[in-house]
Amino acid sequence: MPDHAISDDPAVQAQLDRLATLSAGADILGLERITSLLGRLGNPHRALPPAFHVAGTNGKGSTCAFLRAALEADGRSVHVFTSPHLVRFNERVRLNGQLISDEALAHYLSRVLDVAEGVGASFFEVTTAAAFLAFAEHPADACIIEVGLGGRLDATNVIERPAICGIAQLGIDHQAFLGNSLTAIAAEKAGIAKRGVPLVTHRYPDRLTPVMRGAADRAGAPWLPMGGSWDAAAYRDRLHYRDQHGRIDAPLPRLPGAHQVHNAALAFAMLRHQSALPVSEAALKAAPLWAHWPARLQHLDHGPLLAPLPAATEAWLDGGHNAGAGEAISAFFTSERLGGRQLHLVIGMLANKDVDAYLAPFAGRIAHIYALPVPGHDHHPAERFAAVAAQWNIGCTAHDSPQQAIAAIAGRGGPVAPRLLIAGSLYLAGEILRLNGQNPD
Repeated sequence: MPDHAISDDPAVQAQLDRLATLSAGADILGLERITSLLGRLGNPHRALPPAFHVAGTNGKGSTCAFLRAALEADGRSVHVFTSPHLVRFNERVRLNGQLISDEALAHYLSRVLDVAEGVGASFFEVTTAAAFLAFAEHPADACIIEVGLGGRLDATNVIERPAICGIAQLGIDHQAFLGNSLTAIAAEKAGIAKRGVPLVTHRYPDRLTPVMRGAADRAGAPWLPMGGSWDAAAYRDRLHYRDQHGRIDAPLPRLPGAHQVHNAALAFAMLRHQSALPVSEAALKAAPLWAHWPARLQHLDHGPLLAPLPAATEAWLDGGHNAGAGEAISAFFTSERLGGRQLHLVIGMLANKDVDAYLAPFAGRIAHIYALPVPGHDHHPAERFAAVAAQWNIGCTAHDSPQQAIAAIAGRGGPVAPRLLIAGSLYLAGEILRLNGQNPD
């Protein structure tokens, strides 16, 4: 089933079963199908609250979380559309800050699917249309829209005049759709630029400057990269942000990892360079501590899945799956944090992901690799991880389920509680959260 979409609610499952039958358009990016589908629904994308549109290879979801936290800290009602989900399909759509109810989700999916015959719409296009329809019919102060794939031809790019556009970190991923070079990928991401709407971005390598500037100029959008009209840095355990409006001294993000400083700063810059909704400085300062984004360096509770391990076990979960994610996650596990210990790595990755590029930054920090399948998806076999383990002169074992991998770690014993990282796929991350009783809310 596409994106492993299942539900305990019969009415929702009936619509997800209909979604599973979609085939045409699933592997072809373009705006024709989503435009036609939205036209049949009365063009709800033209009746959205002020939209904050976010693209990027890594960090776009975290940026959306910081945007939402700041707006809600300022007392604003906010709709949010993100993907993929981890455990429940409902996670993709938030209405006024709350996960969409099963009743409403079934209703909007049904309305879209009822008019979709002959359009050839994909799973994501139908989902996008359902979210936009729900957002248009429920009043809110703002909506935050995360790009699904790329930008230029992503279904979310039908939004004609967002309040602001932002692009987070760029890296190599989804090459079959976006190209094999960083310049090609940057051009696709920059395709969300709109006339007269500021395009706020992270700082990128100099070779991407002509790509980003060219895309912004063609669209008629002011380009505002980090390091230009705005900048930010972590200093003395604080987030220091500055732009033409002044400076902000904020707490460091509660979300772990140095990279989250840049994502929070991008959210600050997006909010400070748009005019649809003024946001107070107090709300911006609250956002780093309010933002929550599951399966991104998430510290796991000692729940049912981890029960066989000592209570003092430190377990982390991250769904990252490309080179940039590997670098950011590995950087979090500094020698000081590890305290001389190495990580037990529990990992499963989709077959179209680059195992070597993701794992390279972890060299020297892994004690043993526990290879897992990614249920419902084509994935790398255990032998692929064993090849990396052999290069590192460490062990690698194959396991059929997360429970088996955890049991294997528990069986190793030792005088010190283990430290483990479960990583490589958001789909696997969702299964881990479900098994450990930590469903996102």
